[in-house]
Amino acid sequence: MSVSEEAERLSRRNFLRMAGIGGTALCLGLYTSGQAGVKVINQALVNAASEGVELAAWIIINTSGKVTLICHRAEMGQGVYHSIAQIIAEELEVDLYGVDIQLTQGDEKKYGSQLTGGSSTIRGSYKNLLKLSATAREVLIMAAAARWGVAADACYAESGHVIHKASGKKFHYGELVADAVKLAPPKEVKLKPRSAYQIIGKGNHRRDTPMKTNGEAIFGIDKRLPGLQFAAVKRNPRLRGKVKSFDASAALQVPGVTKVFKVVMGVWDTDREGVAVVANSTWAAIEGKKALRVEWDDTGFEHISTAEIYSRHRELLQSSEGLPLKTQGDPTGIISQSDHKLDVIYETPYQSHSCMEPVNCIAHFQGDKVEIWGPVQAPNWIQDYVSKKMGLARENVIVNMTFLGGGFGRKAMPDYPYEAVLVSKEIGAPVQVVWTREDDATQGPFRPGVSYRCEGAVEDGGITALKFRMAGQNNDHWRGGDNGKPNRSTSEGFLKPYYDTIKNISFADLPFKTPIPTSFWRSVYASTNGFAYESFMDELAHKAVRDPLDLRRQYLKDERSQLLIDKMEEVSGWKSRKKNDGYGVAITECFASTVGHIVKVSKGKTGGIHIDKVWVVVDCGWYVNPDIITAQVEGSVVMAIGAATIHEITFKDGMVEQRNFYDYKMPRIMDIPPIEVHIMENDEDAGGMGEPGLPAFAPALTNAIFDLTGKRIRKLPFDMGNAGMEK
Repeated sequence: MSVSEEAERLSRRNFLRMAGIGGTALCLGLYTSGQAGVKVINQALVNAASEGVELAAWIIINTSGKVTLICHRAEMGQGVYHSIAQIIAEELEVDLYGVDIQLTQGDEKKYGSQLTGGSSTIRGSYKNLLKLSATAREVLIMAAAARWGVAADACYAESGHVIHKASGKKFHYGELVADAVKLAPPKEVKLKPRSAYQIIGKGNHRRDTPMKTNGEAIFGIDKRLPGLQFAAVKRNPRLRGKVKSFDASAALQVPGVTKVFKVVMGVWDTDREGVAVVANSTWAAIEGKKALRVEWDDTGFEHISTAEIYSRHRELLQSSEGLPLKTQGDPTGIISQSDHKLDVIYETPYQSHSCMEPVNCIAHFQGDKVEIWGPVQAPNWIQDYVSKKMGLARENVIVNMTFLGGGFGRKAMPDYPYEAVLVSKEIGAPVQVVWTREDDATQGPFRPGVSYRCEGAVEDGGITALKFRMAGQNNDHWRGGDNGKPNRSTSEGFLKPYYDTIKNISFADLPFKTPIPTSFWRSVYASTNGFAYESFMDELAHKAVRDPLDLRRQYLKDERSQLLIDKMEEVSGWKSRKKNDGYGVAITECFASTVGHIVKVSKGKTGGIHIDKVWVVVDCGWYVNPDIITAQVEGSVVMAIGAATIHEITFKDGMVEQRNFYDYKMPRIMDIPPIEVHIMENDEDAGGMGEPGLPAFAPALTNAIFDLTGKRIRKLPFDMGNAGMEK
């Protein structure tokens, strides 16, 4: 099949026609032409689609009874591929393992935001998906009831069939499609109570696991197209640097290399220059890249180093009040008059995403349109960015999502798809641009390193004021420039119930800029904020001579927080811990979920600190699959161990010093303690879960080390082999 044939096959209109709309298939979706609600997508709406009406087909049932479910968000290991199907299968009454699941193209008009980030997929769509699935079920029941000449409430759906209660007669869904497609769906449907769920809330095995173990799953790096070329790019190691000149003679001698040329990749509102090597294989492209000789022009901008960054942070924190984000009461006045106050600084490092699947993307530029395939978290952002950069109509930027081998925020960036588009345009053919591990480590973007000044006052065993100032790069500045406003994430991770009980609180952002590219990293600023804010709450508890968990209970008075703390105490044995045990606690809120960590540590047999166990209690409200939640929390703890104790991106003369896993080390299996995960049960709205399990770990760990050794750790990363041995 040619590239143009594949594009035609995957187009929206042909997808609907292939699904058999108009008499041969029942499709249901959210009708998004300004009207809310669920629609049966029939021939009339297909005709309307030709006139610009957008149809979001989520459930497709053909005459054989085959059910196809659409996954509109990226699957990067967090489990949405399975969870979305789990939600739909529950109310649709079909076998979860008998349905087909398809990743869709980027189409914001049909599916709304398709950004896979902020742990937003389930919490943002589960209510619509439940209603949609129940509506599909009811339409099929209505069609069967009409056939039998009985009332709809005399029938029920089960295992892909509609059954008549009295007689036991039944139709499989496929037999009802032709009639169902003619019916108007009910405006309101009754959803199951959680107690009646047979699929949701169960730890069933993920649909994508077999595919990922037998090689069936297609990740971006696996994708192939007819006539595909391959490219590697030697990029300036300093973001704002230019290509002064290059010698391609040696590169062109590498067997398989066909072309070498300059390329300028857009990184949000700035550019990165490099030289692309195109070849007939990835190996040849990378070998050609190694043979390139490039002279860089790095004049006109600062070449900053890590020591300078944190020195400037400290200067700002001592000299500036910053831009206020939130203020209630008079924290500055209360703290200035207090005889029992704390004033400390915390530092967190720059971090790499280090996804297991290196950055890669395929693009095919075809004049007035471009088609993209790859591991992308934000197809809508790519459509926006590429269309503006290339002067194309937005609908002519077609983005096809594949499985992702990890994303963590890095693959929400539009820089690498745009670079692939530029290379494709230059060579007039489809191309896959692959980044090496060294490219990924040195080019970024990175989680910004952030420093915090935390001030507080205590009186009579309680907190009277909190004042937080944050100095670090603002990710928003890369996307839209400096609007003079504070970083909107300055208070991220800090629990909202604190505002109800601590009357004097302020958060301020101290704007800080460097040429270093930064972007989202798992849990975004909560990963750094959480360390500072929850470490400081622990310090205030000890200043007030209070048990750290009791202090949090005093100020987190809402019912959900109280129940969470009850559970934390129960599972960890907090109240019965021994005097020489090292226990630490932290609780953070991230993307509408609250997660509490308790970490137990002991002194290692050969010195340093050993992590004995981690307890995690999760309140994410309504949830789909407890096994996926547990896996996400365990993965978050592993990632948090690395971020707190092992790896750090550092800079010298404007360049990254780390290059690969030999000097940006990952936690190993022997570094991972037992992790026990508990999920709170309630009927609250769904929160996120891919990210909230990470932020509370680092402060819980360092608080535990203080409990054991009496030494505070206020700078990450730290060496577990020497932790607590020095002030």
